[in-house]
Amino acid sequence: MLALLATMSERPGHWRHWYELMKNIGVSSGTLYPFLMRMTEQGLLAAEWREPVQAGRPPRHDYRLTAAGISLARRVAESGFVSAAGMVRIS
Repeated sequence: MLALLATMSERPGHWRHWYELMKNIGVSSGTLYPFLMRMTEQGLLAAEWREPVQAGRPPRHDYRLTAAGISLARRVAESGFVSAAGMVRIS
C-alpha cells in the first residue's frame, strides 16, 4: 500500500489509470487491484469511470487520492516511516 500511496501522492489531484499505476509500482494487476479496491472502500481513493482517450476504446476506471488519502500520505511522509525517495512531499 505504501508504494501505491507514494505513487498516487506524486500527483494527488490527478486521475491515474490502473495500468499506469501497475507499471510505475512494478506489480501485477492481481496484486494492485485488491489495494485499489480496499483503499477506495476506506475512502483514501476516489474511483471513476472516464471516457477513453482514443475513439473505439472502452471507458477507463481511473483513481485519485481523496482528501483523506492526501492526509494519510502527508502523515506517512512526515513520519519518516519511508525514505524520502519512497515518498514525495505533498504540498
